[in-house]
Amino acid sequence: MRSILEEETAIDLQHINIKLYLKGSDVDLASVIPIFHSWIQDQVFDELLIDVADYRHVHHGPGLMLICHEADYSLDQTDGRLGLRYNRKAPLCGTNLDRLIQATRSALVAAQRLEADTRANQSLSFNGQELQVTVNDRLLSFNDKATRDLVEPDIKSFAAKLFGHSGYTLSFDSDPRHLLSAAIHAVEPISVEDLLRSLVD
Repeated sequence: MRSILEEETAIDLQHINIKLYLKGSDVDLASVIPIFHSWIQDQVFDELLIDVADYRHVHHGPGLMLICHEADYSLDQTDGRLGLRYNRKAPLCGTNLDRLIQATRSALVAAQRLEADTRANQSLSFNGQELQVTVNDRLLSFNDKATRDLVEPDIKSFAAKLFGHSGYTLSFDSDPRHLLSAAIHAVEPISVEDLLRSLVD
């Protein structure tokens, strides 16, 4: 049983975003539109896939989005870099580590599908060595030092599970105007498939 102090200071991380970065930036996102539509038609994930939204015209915007009931997937450039973002919208039970793993596994499975789909002309290849974790909820998680200190142990436990065999570096975005966010870099290159295996072990 947790102590009263732990109850008062614990942060329940919900609405987790995971972004996996693409190798290179010369990617024809138009080729992904029929892929996303086919995912909706075949309902390829264990959640309701609803629609595709095209925001490619927005500078550093959400790019190409696959709208789902529990989460959204997007090929976006919101931080000036192209990557696949998984944005969990619905609350999820479990521990913070459970939720970090769920969001990351969802992003990796989508990345694996995109890499394997020949309709993208094999132009999509993900840099498994780097990812971004963002908590898309300012009410639950302020981006201040106190909050970062509280969530850092959970982020480190997650990073150790994902990259522990090769080592990693972790850095937080300290700008209070931004969402609570951490960048994790593996010391050695790693594939999407190996990252998925690490989450199962």
